[in-house]
Amino acid sequence: MSASFPRVVLGLCAFTHDSAAALIVDGHLVGFVEEERLSGLKHDRGFPEHAVGWLLDSQGLTADDVDEVAYNFVPHRYLPAALASIKHFAGGPSVARVLPRARSFVKVATRTRRRLGQLRRRFPRARVRAVPHHLAHGLYAFAASGQDEAGVLVVDSLGETDTTTLAAAQRSEGRVRYQQLAALADPTSLGYVYGAITEHLGWRRGDEEGTVMALAALGDPARFRAVLTEAVPLTEQGFTVDPRLIALRVLSGRARRLTDRFVQRTCPPRCGDEPVTAVHTDLAAALQERTEQVMLHLARRAQQHAGAPALCLGGGVAMNCVSVGRIAEAGLAEEVTVPPAPGDSGTAIGAALAAWKDHTGRLATGVAGACYLGPDFGDVALTATHRPGMRAHRLDNRARYVAEQLAAGAIVGVFTGALEAGPRALGHRSILASPLDAAVIDRLNRTVKYREPFRPFAPVVLEDKAADFFDLWQASPFMSMAVGVTEQARERIPSIVHANGTARVQTVHADQNPFLAAVLAEFAALTGIPVLINTSLNIKGKPICGTPDMALDCLAESGIDALLLENWWVVRQ
Repeated sequence: MSASFPRVVLGLCAFTHDSAAALIVDGHLVGFVEEERLSGLKHDRGFPEHAVGWLLDSQGLTADDVDEVAYNFVPHRYLPAALASIKHFAGGPSVARVLPRARSFVKVATRTRRRLGQLRRRFPRARVRAVPHHLAHGLYAFAASGQDEAGVLVVDSLGETDTTTLAAAQRSEGRVRYQQLAALADPTSLGYVYGAITEHLGWRRGDEEGTVMALAALGDPARFRAVLTEAVPLTEQGFTVDPRLIALRVLSGRARRLTDRFVQRTCPPRCGDEPVTAVHTDLAAALQERTEQVMLHLARRAQQHAGAPALCLGGGVAMNCVSVGRIAEAGLAEEVTVPPAPGDSGTAIGAALAAWKDHTGRLATGVAGACYLGPDFGDVALTATHRPGMRAHRLDNRARYVAEQLAAGAIVGVFTGALEAGPRALGHRSILASPLDAAVIDRLNRTVKYREPFRPFAPVVLEDKAADFFDLWQASPFMSMAVGVTEQARERIPSIVHANGTARVQTVHADQNPFLAAVLAEFAALTGIPVLINTSLNIKGKPICGTPDMALDCLAESGIDALLLENWWVVRQ
């Protein structure tokens, strides 16, 4: 390996939730995949064995060919939080948590250093580099945007000790400059607050925040507005968190995150199998309202600091598509972008980008606008009776055939092309359905997704027809923002309109996804509507299907009517 110019850079998010790997070869991103899509274990927390194996095999490489491994956490950056814990000894509600908090951050720093040692043993010929977590988020958000100049706002639960960072990024004559302008540190964490209340409301923290975002549309934020305003007050620097309501963070899954005072002023914790009542919807509504206010405030600060025409968002809170829609609607920037994998899995790409930039001063190519970066299984070899209880036949004009089935009311799973990045179905691993039949929505919830009936289904639309149905100011290829709908959408396809009058829309054009664009065009020719429901190819509790066998399992275990597996039409007998 050259000391100054690595040819093969492997980026990793490993040993934590949403394990993933990315590979840069000769300055080009050649692939990225989340481990859960290949292992079948949702939010897989292990080393991304399958992902790394596929990436190296796809390029004819072995572990010995890797020149540099870039990991998405830096051990020593956890230690300032341990030292800063001392200030809470001064009194107040957090005294009892000071020592457990300090010990927990030291423990995670030690564990992270040990994980870097594991990586060195796995890749003995490579240099192993630790990359600051928010730098990985931010570089990926900027590179994916394709912009030459942008403000970058990263908001998550915790990246070492950072929770919120503002940066300015510029690219000129191939070289890139990324400058962090401001940062907020734990315990000031919007992601922590959202996760804590998600758990309090009976859903899984770190997994089902989107369910709470959907629930919020059914509630009245006024009931708990004062509590959330006190819990997360705005400041000139951004915001802070009141420890009298939100417990000081201890890095342990067993540590309480909300105080007795918060519970007394809101509601008791809800068990997951208990009915959802007005008190739960109202708390969700107040949480979501405050989140949008804080995110809009932070976005304004980011644009004031950076003074750039575009704003790039990253971090787990950037998956709150209603907040992103509010930021876009406010007109703070000419364009607001979110990468397809804004959460921690995407930091595998960001870490690799950081390593490449350090050596060359440049961003790797192949990142801008890219989401179909995972395994492509080509022309899958099936037989008419590939699995017991299923029958399959090959299609000639698959886009036309799928559109006809959708127009007739079928719910169709789609597995085609390269696996997409990120948590949302973007047309290669999707379940498609017609938005014209309310009964289809009921079937999707009851027999396919097995999820709460208040959760909306996202629409996908031909990009040049989007303005007919959605109040959209820019393309939205990655389902990043919830936007308002037009009167035509309310009248003709009310099934895709959420209770708050928005839809989390995906726009598609033929260059981006030829097959999905063709299906939409054929469906429009049959029905007059260039819009479909698009949800991920999985059932509740399982990851998006990354392999043909996982897709066939989904057909067997759910109520979808058929599966398009590349050129094969598969149905249950």
